[in-house]
Amino acid sequence: MMRAGATPIGINYGQIADNLPSPARVSWLLRSMQVSKVKLYDADPYVLGAFLDTGVEFVVGIGNENVSAMVDPAAARAWIQRHVQPFLPATRITCITVGNEVFKGNDTELKANLLPAMQSVYQALAALGLQGRVNVTTAHSLDIMGSSFPPSAGAFRADVVPYMQPILSFLSMARSPFLINCYPYFAYKADPGNVPLEYVLFQPNAGVTDTNTRLNYDNMLYAQVDSVYAAIQALGHADIDVKISETGWPSRGDPDEAGATPEYAGTYTGNLLRRIEMKQGTPLRPSVPIDVYVFALFNENLKPGPASERNYGLFYPDGTPVYNVGLRGYLPPMDYSRGTRKAVPLLALILIAVAAITLSLS
Repeated sequence: MMRAGATPIGINYGQIADNLPSPARVSWLLRSMQVSKVKLYDADPYVLGAFLDTGVEFVVGIGNENVSAMVDPAAARAWIQRHVQPFLPATRITCITVGNEVFKGNDTELKANLLPAMQSVYQALAALGLQGRVNVTTAHSLDIMGSSFPPSAGAFRADVVPYMQPILSFLSMARSPFLINCYPYFAYKADPGNVPLEYVLFQPNAGVTDTNTRLNYDNMLYAQVDSVYAAIQALGHADIDVKISETGWPSRGDPDEAGATPEYAGTYTGNLLRRIEMKQGTPLRPSVPIDVYVFALFNENLKPGPASERNYGLFYPDGTPVYNVGLRGYLPPMDYSRGTRKAVPLLALILIAVAAITLSLS
């Protein structure tokens, strides 16, 4: 349940950088913004410890490098006992993502191990009495789609379907969401001459009508989400919610990265935030408010790839907003939070030590 006055978006808190503020200071920042949901790419104990008793809801992640190991039930149980259980219920961990964008790469072993790892983590949660409190899923990149337009013709890539069919059956059984990373920016960057800027930035435009459903789409993000719903339904499932685990717009890029400006980034995020505040659904699911995690909290200076990859942040590492969309927060100065910086990680480490002792006795 969202706290009264809470900002209705989730935020991805990535840490591929060497200049970010401590988790204790970030906890102040996010709470001052009234952010109610945070998504991590790991289960960093310093972060989870910094949010004890704050009410902020967390998605934690098992990285791709650890997915295959989770196929072993003992390893899955040990991971939960070490990274999740010590922090409950003081830190509200509600979801574990097993892997991120697994089908984007060419690792066939990883792809084959994804579902068994998800099942193993799910069974470990049940064995530890956490079933129903923490759900299990994985996050996909939009390039799992073989067709996405019109939205009603959405279909997964042929090579993905053999993996996706049983994954969808698992998500349905576990009542877990389907997570998709959607970036209309990528479509605009690839073809700025033919992709209308207004359509990708949620600005007024005539929109595009799906000739099959007659539904009108005035923005690309909603069309992308509904194409995923159509692909899921084509494989026989109408009971799985689609959530946007990542979306954003870069404020800077290389010379060949069209549209990567603070103005466009602010327009995209600000207009998206307004749609979320309206509890708006997509044309296909108008009564289901979109559930979104914006990417990302900070610019991350060590991310590889083009310049845009290092410039998706809402904030610079010093807490200054990259652009103004009304998300103003307070990042306390280093000296102010020094005591908290030391105390919170220590508590987190104590919790982990207790879990380690429990493991050694079990």
